[in-house]
Amino acid sequence: IVMEDADIEMTAHDVVRSSMGSAGQRCMAVHTMVAVGDVQPVIDRIVELASGIETGKDMGGVITLASAEKITKIIDEAEKSGAKILLDGRKVTVKGKEKGFYIGPTILDNLTPGMPLAKEEIFGPVLSILRVDTLDEAIEIENNNEYGNAASIFTSNGSTASEFEERANSGMVGINIGIPVPREPFSFGGWNRSVFGVGDLTGQGGIHFWTKQKKITSKWFINKARHWLG
Repeated sequence: IVMEDADIEMTAHDVVRSSMGSAGQRCMAVHTMVAVGDVQPVIDRIVELASGIETGKDMGGVITLASAEKITKIIDEAEKSGAKILLDGRKVTVKGKEKGFYIGPTILDNLTPGMPLAKEEIFGPVLSILRVDTLDEAIEIENNNEYGNAASIFTSNGSTASEFEERANSGMVGINIGIPVPREPFSFGGWNRSVFGVGDLTGQGGIHFWTKQKKITSKWFINKARHWLG
């Protein structure tokens, strides 16, 4: 979620790195950005930065031909449904690697929450932008998603950040951080359909998962005048 008071440079750089890093092929890649109010300067800067990424040099290909075809198909469907393409990475070729599976940085604007591109993990260098007027609308979109690994907000207002922390329906929350993966000893893990097993993967959650507990209740002195727990 990007608010109107977000720092333009920090937000743009973080969103680009978060969405395009590793060609978008990581579990924590950012694929959906909810723009609250007039954040056009941030969007313009995002497009500018992403345009400077050289496919094949700064960013590698996607893992398989099937993956490239799936990503392209989803982009095609979003465009047919009314999404506006700000940066098109389809049909990208890399000199000397013409047989590679490449998708260039792609940014689409004016998506709606129901579009597959806005609610599914694309696993490619694609950023979808949804526009709303209020933080309430943005949080509603976030909370209605069936997944809940992580959610972030970019703002310079502490009160807005605190409200988001309380209301975000995700296991990991970022404030002005694109990929909010906590450092040890804090645990990594999501909510909703993003839950892995019975707990978080690392930190205390990981320790508890691999620990076989033994519970012992004991009493040594018989004293009828005292409660048995005494």
